[in-house]
Amino acid sequence: MPAADSINYMKYITLALLLLVFLYGIKHNYSVNGAMMVSHLSDKELPIYSVETNEPLLALTFDSAWGTEDLDDILAILKKHHAKAVFFVTGDFARKNPDAIRAINEDGHELGNHGDNHKHLPALSKEEIASEITGCHNAVYDITGIDMKLFRAPYSDWNETVVDVAHMMGYSAINQSVDSLDWKDYGVDSIVKQVCQNKNLTNGSIILLHNGTIYTKDALDIMLTNLENMGYRFVPLSDLIYTSDYYLDHTGRQFSKDQ
Repeated sequence: MPAADSINYMKYITLALLLLVFLYGIKHNYSVNGAMMVSHLSDKELPIYSVETNEPLLALTFDSAWGTEDLDDILAILKKHHAKAVFFVTGDFARKNPDAIRAINEDGHELGNHGDNHKHLPALSKEEIASEITGCHNAVYDITGIDMKLFRAPYSDWNETVVDVAHMMGYSAINQSVDSLDWKDYGVDSIVKQVCQNKNLTNGSIILLHNGTIYTKDALDIMLTNLENMGYRFVPLSDLIYTSDYYLDHTGRQFSKDQ
């Protein structure tokens, strides 16, 4: 068996074993209900919306499930501002656009898991959720050799089962505290205002953007400049969040237990 196939085979077995442990070893039996959204989650079952920090740090995130026509411009603008972001890609996007995945990786940005086919995960069974995560994981691994560690549910649509499955598969569950609403195509000024004047914008905010939209690339340079003028710095999401010894408040803000 070739080395790459052997690695993929072992990774598949590991993920399958993790899922079996989750399915048969948990003490609580959560029901999957498509109507269950973030407001129904208890504190421990929330994804991370933001991170408590005294430093003026922000994390930029892009959801990538559609086109790549604006990606080169977005990468160039991020490079201009020395800003690293995480691109949450779907498996379908990765398989259709392997060069885009390589370009994101080669520019030093993080790749995150956005599910295989951009489905509403709370409507799925535990096994189906795991399959969505695994499909995307393997698609990106086959292109880059990277085992992703950050997961965002498509549509930012969560329930406790989605969070639990992501955690059991070794992922940090990530949402956002500042939504640019760039996918609504309201225009450049709307995106800049929605981010820079957002009531939730503060140290440790996680900002949601998209590529494959009409106005994001035109708003990005202005937005980043404004945020820099406000004193903020951009850091990779993995450098901002805690992966152990933390707790979340009722808003999904992450705190270190040492604080």
